[in-house]
Amino acid sequence: MPVFTETSSSWRDLRVLPSFAPPLPRLSQPIEAAADGTEKYEVVVIGAGPAGLFLATLLARYGLSDASMICFDSKPGTLKAGQADGLQPRTLEVLQSLDLAHEILTESCHMSEVAFWNPKKKVANGAVNGSQGAGIERTSFVPDVVVDARFKHEITIHQGRIERILDESLRRYSQRGIIRSTDFQHFELDPTSDPEYPIKVTVNTSTKDASGTPTSTSRTVRAKYLVGADGAHSRVRKGMGLKLEGETTDHIWGVLDFVCDTDFPDIRKRCAIHADSGSIMIIPRERIATGEYLTRLYVQIKDEIPTDVNEDAEAEKVHKATSKQRRSVVTYQSILAQATKVMYPYKIGVKAGTEPDWFAAYQIGQRMTPEFSLKDAEGVERVFIVGDACHTHSPKAGQGMNVSMMDSYNLSWKLVHAINGISPQSTKGLNPILSTFGEERLTIAKQLIDFDTKFSSMFSGQISEAEAVEEGGLTHDEFLKIFLDGSGFTSGCGIEYPESQLVKSPEGAHKKQALITGNNFLGGTLKPGRRVNDSIVTRYADANPRHLQDEMSSTGRYRILAFTDRHLTCTGNPSADCLVQLCDSIIPQYPAGVLELLILHPPRKQRFEWVDLPPCIKRDAEMRTFIAGEEVYSRYGVDIGRGAVVVVRPDGYVGTVCAVDDLETLVRYLDCCLVRAS
Repeated sequence: MPVFTETSSSWRDLRVLPSFAPPLPRLSQPIEAAADGTEKYEVVVIGAGPAGLFLATLLARYGLSDASMICFDSKPGTLKAGQADGLQPRTLEVLQSLDLAHEILTESCHMSEVAFWNPKKKVANGAVNGSQGAGIERTSFVPDVVVDARFKHEITIHQGRIERILDESLRRYSQRGIIRSTDFQHFELDPTSDPEYPIKVTVNTSTKDASGTPTSTSRTVRAKYLVGADGAHSRVRKGMGLKLEGETTDHIWGVLDFVCDTDFPDIRKRCAIHADSGSIMIIPRERIATGEYLTRLYVQIKDEIPTDVNEDAEAEKVHKATSKQRRSVVTYQSILAQATKVMYPYKIGVKAGTEPDWFAAYQIGQRMTPEFSLKDAEGVERVFIVGDACHTHSPKAGQGMNVSMMDSYNLSWKLVHAINGISPQSTKGLNPILSTFGEERLTIAKQLIDFDTKFSSMFSGQISEAEAVEEGGLTHDEFLKIFLDGSGFTSGCGIEYPESQLVKSPEGAHKKQALITGNNFLGGTLKPGRRVNDSIVTRYADANPRHLQDEMSSTGRYRILAFTDRHLTCTGNPSADCLVQLCDSIIPQYPAGVLELLILHPPRKQRFEWVDLPPCIKRDAEMRTFIAGEEVYSRYGVDIGRGAVVVVRPDGYVGTVCAVDDLETLVRYLDCCLVRAS
């Protein structure tokens, strides 16, 4: 006979399933099937490399269904070999905020230190210091990441594996996933026949019939927005009338992925090697299925190919043909032969019983488009490009996937906010929040091109004290300084977006005293346009330590981060009044679920009880109230005696900062970003 009676709810079944990101609220009318059978989507994405696949995944997580969004890719599947392999600390922070970082962090190779090797120094009598003969010697070690970051390392892992992780995440939200083996043909703006879905997109899908004969089927769909993530040879970009503008240098590099056999002591560290015979960058790679570890070599090929980028000149075709011919003669054997010369007296080769995983030859080029979007006749931005479609650069600084994926990260929430009617727009349909995509990412692309041009040029040059003195060359110390100074940009942690509708500096000093003190912005000092650095705080409700960034996961929502002063429990305290206004008056004015409140409070000698606080705090933010030590307040530049209120954008960047008794400034900012609830 049973000793208890069990009663359960049907909701219990959901508790054993993986959790899903909550969709953003939708104020606009959902998409409906066209009566005439025309295929219509709110967003069409072309390309499913890292940028396109990341964008499609984010759009689906934010709530766009298969009826709203579709992604086409020409490849039959995810990447199998080669191409990008490195992720920077800021990209890892973003992936962590999406709960996608575990496998990447566990299975990747972590690069925590960089070794610099240079030609052996000559002693006074002209002899080479060290063992007989010329060669290289280690000059210094430096940390790979020298800025404040949650992850103090870069990681390397196969791009195809990252694509597979993103694809699996997408399939949790999209039953259809990516439409593969489908080539984008062209698009046209045709608002006359359908002003709401003015873009006509034509694609061709390759299949095989029952007999195995290849066939091709043309398909035309209509869209509100089109995003080209189709790489450096983007057809979407060409359809927009845009060109990649910039320069291609005469430096040819070979890249090789292989299991190596070497006596070089730093083969499992990231290395920058300069020798009289050329330059090499060593990138340690992840462990593969055989239990062995891959290594990637970037090797400078001593062969000049003078070219100038000019897409309209006939001479450019000749230069491109010549360049392609020169690159085509590069083999993995020639890459290794050059590597052996540069790394003398050390030896390096392919491990017996293995074959090279992948190799290629490329020329260094830094190019970008002058615009990242195309407007229709009404001035509404309809077509966007991300990733290599709008900027290309060398792989030396490890920015390939990172900047491309961050383009998509910036665009995704702005696009969904516009589609869902969350962000304000003019009577003509112009959306100023969506327009900040081009403004912000163009700024970053220009910084990328400038840094990569400088860094690649230096890396391809020779480093020696004599050359530096006699010919204006570069010393090791100068190269090292540029490497370290650029860490804020290359890590992604020093990115700063310019002033805009989304980035508002504090409106002057409050009561003749700055709201935020200090200027160590890389170290965490809060500044509009910069990311919120991570800190460890203690959740009051359960006393568990938490990463602050984990409390601001990427769900497309704004956060109000309230730093209270020490006297929150005192009657009439400004911080307490601020929280009451936020909970009971301000947040309810906006669409439900698009604003989240996080509360930080300094530690106290005696614990407070919930009843000592305004009731709305436990009601609205019980699991988002944290104890933050004085060191946390200090690193963010917040006066622990005054507090501050910070609006954090959906991408984790500071939008604005205001005083706890100046919530009018907060409301003015929010009104620029969000519509009021009806």
